[in-house]
Amino acid sequence: MRDANAFALRRALPRMSWSARNLFNLWQRSLGNKVVTFNNTSKSLFQQRWTAKALMRAYHGDFINEKIFKRWYLPATLPDVRPRNRTPISDTLALDDYAGRNEQKEEEDRKGLAPVGSLMMAEVERRIDVFIFRCCFTHSVYEARRLVIHGHVLLNGRKHTNANTRLAPGDMVSVDPASISFLQEPANVKDDVARAQNTDNDTADAVEESSSRSPEPTNEESSTEKLTPFNLPPYASPFIFLPAYAEVSFHTCSAVYVRHPTARPGYSEIPTPYDADGEIVRLAWEWYSKHRPRNRSKSQLARMPENRH
Repeated sequence: MRDANAFALRRALPRMSWSARNLFNLWQRSLGNKVVTFNNTSKSLFQQRWTAKALMRAYHGDFINEKIFKRWYLPATLPDVRPRNRTPISDTLALDDYAGRNEQKEEEDRKGLAPVGSLMMAEVERRIDVFIFRCCFTHSVYEARRLVIHGHVLLNGRKHTNANTRLAPGDMVSVDPASISFLQEPANVKDDVARAQNTDNDTADAVEESSSRSPEPTNEESSTEKLTPFNLPPYASPFIFLPAYAEVSFHTCSAVYVRHPTARPGYSEIPTPYDADGEIVRLAWEWYSKHRPRNRSKSQLARMPENRH
């Protein structure tokens, strides 16, 4: 983690984490007393853009250096979603009606334009550590980075230790079940189990002295011992969801990156704590559109993070 005080209640910046403090910060930014609105403010346009940029970057890749983020993770431009007004021709009216294009156009007019502003963070969602966190294999993106760096993650069947890799559609990511904290017994439970086993051993020794044969365990007890423990951290339910571009198999602790995230009218596949078409996302894009670097030298291209396209 780049900032040891990432979950400070005074700043209240939401992060990619299931922490209880992060949940409280998320509530403060959504419904509490730290909701940011620029409808009636004395801040200049520069200050508004700076504030929006800070809020977006705190959640989307706060562990990525700002210079690297601006150079490699920002798209050159956003898709054009302005409505294309076409004059219908009498010959195509019946065909459009039969194909359902008229209903689709009415639905787009009702929902409005697609919130493409959030797509400026699509490259961050392609990172292997962020993808592991989105698949609910870890409780934070920082834990996902640690698993990748320590060699507990396989990319297409091979060990992968570069957390900066951006996935391509069809890539399969597998996580070692022994390294997933949810599938391990808590420390206090392990101590209780060890004490119970010691007590059982002492009792078994005493029983063996009086009887040469002990009863066999029932099928229910043996099946219970084989179950994999599953212990979610407290307050984890608000964060448990799977994005549409991920195909996850919890039986094998693996996931497939199906496609790149996209947006359509009224919906964005980029998980974000802010309105996907709100003023925070729009002002953040305005900031980066004016301050992003334009040129990439050969030495900079040599340092580009791995991009599998």
